[in-house]
Amino acid sequence: MMRSLWTAATGMVAQQISIDVTSNNLANVNTLGFKKSRAEFQDLMYQTMEIAGTDNGGVQTPTGMQIGMGVRPTTIHKFFKQGNFQNTDNQLDLAIAGNGFFLIDANGVPAYTRAGSFKLNSDGVVVTPEGYPLQPEFTVPPEAFDFVVTENGRMAALDKNGVELAGADLEIHNFINPAGLNAIGRNLYYETEASGAAVIGTPGEDNLGTIAQGFIEGSNVEMVEEMVNLIVGQRAFEMNSKVITTADSLLQNAISVKR
Repeated sequence: MMRSLWTAATGMVAQQISIDVTSNNLANVNTLGFKKSRAEFQDLMYQTMEIAGTDNGGVQTPTGMQIGMGVRPTTIHKFFKQGNFQNTDNQLDLAIAGNGFFLIDANGVPAYTRAGSFKLNSDGVVVTPEGYPLQPEFTVPPEAFDFVVTENGRMAALDKNGVELAGADLEIHNFINPAGLNAIGRNLYYETEASGAAVIGTPGEDNLGTIAQGFIEGSNVEMVEEMVNLIVGQRAFEMNSKVITTADSLLQNAISVKR
């Protein structure tokens, strides 16, 4: 009975983490470029009471006796499946159709994002909503009449006659293991050893995505899927709490037995 108490406790902790992850997914269902996560678990060590194949008086036991000790979280995996595009007709809204990230200068530290809702600061520099400049840094001249970004990443500020006043080539950065990136909030990620070094390329080449101007990428959270996960996690939490209640009741009965 004492074993079941501790085993069920690990189950409650695990399901609490699962519900926390689901809650964060649902909270960010309308966050631009947000990527959903999934909590993953593995069973703990087993108490072996009899090994399978033990000789039992000339007869070999076909199965052993092992009692599990519970569960523990192993990882919270982030899925970088592309979210739905929304047409905004805003020239500063950019979306990546396919693999890759935008490079951002976050106070001197390279950061990466899929959220392309860019703005212009007072100097005409293309920046994120937090004011971090897009890399390569691009400044739209005050006299510019139009701002154009092609599918292959060519950025150009044009006058009213279509003459290019300023231009730059926007590069896409990708990782061999995007799930290994470190999410720091504000739709930004940092490179880690697990993600590998960034692979830099031209949009549309080497399996990198293309640029869609006038679109933003929404969250890839599926609300129905998350609601099902929430129900499953809630019921699993309730069942583990029921195990603790049952084990406690049995333990109480054993203690109160009169000899």
